[in-house]
Amino acid sequence: MISGRCAACKNQRRKCPSDCIFSPYFPSNDPQRYAAVHKIYGGSNIGKMLQQIPPYVRAQAAESLYYEAQSRIQDPIYGCYGIISQLLQQIHIAETELVKIQAQINIFKPQNPQVGYQSNFDVSMRQFQFAGHSSHTP
Repeated sequence: MISGRCAACKNQRRKCPSDCIFSPYFPSNDPQRYAAVHKIYGGSNIGKMLQQIPPYVRAQAAESLYYEAQSRIQDPIYGCYGIISQLLQQIHIAETELVKIQAQINIFKPQNPQVGYQSNFDVSMRQFQFAGHSSHTP
């Protein structure tokens, strides 16, 4: 336990027991973290959720509860779904742009596989050498 009472016990104005379910996840130096989660889920529900899951996933659950609470406070209607929707829309836009760029690349690819970019480069290098210049730069 962090020195003193955890943010949950401070919020509820009670003594923080040594086995407090909240203290590892809601430290006293970050009271806004607990306040956000408490505002959305309620203190009793948070405690019940944390007690019902295995100890090895509680930190992740507390982090998720905090993130979801922050999202719900910032966007009361959509919450996390709003963020997920925006990300899915960005993915869709990026995929559409990728398809367009791939189509443009295919337009500029040579139609005859025997005539490629390398052969054009070789011809231009031979022409450059015939002009009396060395192909190697000092």
